[in-house]
Amino acid sequence: MFARMWDVSPFMKLLKQRFTQWFNHERGRAGTLWEERFKSVLVEGAGEALATMAAYIDLNPVRANLVEDPKDYRWCGYAETLAGRRRAKEGLRIVVAGGERVAPENLTLVEAVARYRVWLFGQGEANEGTDAEGCPLRRGFSREAVGQVLEDKGRVALADYLRLRVRYFADGAVLGTRGFVDGVFKAFRKRFGAKRKDGARRLRGVASRELFALRDLRVRAMG
Repeated sequence: MFARMWDVSPFMKLLKQRFTQWFNHERGRAGTLWEERFKSVLVEGAGEALATMAAYIDLNPVRANLVEDPKDYRWCGYAETLAGRRRAKEGLRIVVAGGERVAPENLTLVEAVARYRVWLFGQGEANEGTDAEGCPLRRGFSREAVGQVLEDKGRVALADYLRLRVRYFADGAVLGTRGFVDGVFKAFRKRFGAKRKDGARRLRGVASRELFALRDLRVRAMG
């Protein structure tokens, strides 16, 4: 199993087979679970090819009709960028710089995030027309939505920006002062590993020195 991890095709084949067997057993069903065969594409890790692939991935939740704006899909790279995760922002800056053929150091993180949003909405505009069943030929953004992003120059409204950052506080399970969090930890000590000595974890990137969580946030809430 470990040896196959270095070849994505055999690894995905084995993963899908094992997961299907487990899922069918749990749900009392039989047959295939995945709609299509696994596909992989070798993408040049720079330039417009990388930017196009990044946009394709971030637009998947929009095409699947899960959200109307990729910033609202918590598990995509673009949402992590707006949530303040620095590695995500640095990666996005490399993507945008490659697409625009400029050096990453010539782009600030703020500029990169705004330009990527403009690029994202330009790539994700919905096709006009519908199929025989009345469904859109391709789900995406309306011309009005694309126009609004262009008018805003890729900037996200302050209210949305704050909401996207604060929502990750829920990952901390318990939120409060050090004494409060440690009290909850002691009350439920058996639920944690033997190596855990205390409960309170300071929230990363938050200015307050009095705010703690029971576990480290999975994604940095601020900065």
